[in-house]
Amino acid sequence: METAKKHIKKSLLSEGRVVSTAMDKTLVMIVEARKTHPKFKKIVRRTVKMKVHDERNECQVGDRILAIETRPLSREKRHRLFKIVEKAK
Repeated sequence: METAKKHIKKSLLSEGRVVSTAMDKTLVMIVEARKTHPKFKKIVRRTVKMKVHDERNECQVGDRILAIETRPLSREKRHRLFKIVEKAK
């Protein structure tokens, strides 16, 4: 019997770096986007902080992770830890 693989839309995934794990089962990650300014043509870095649900408290500060968008879990949490891409050194 074949195992069914879940197909996840890329638009639901966010890759970023963990900056805080001070809360229980919650971490704060930074997602960085580089965009070109429409008038001045300079590349500008935009950062967004988001809170992510980490059920097993397995992430550390500095880890690179993938977070997936879910239903609202609390007032500010709308993402869940999908996988750890790279552990901090």
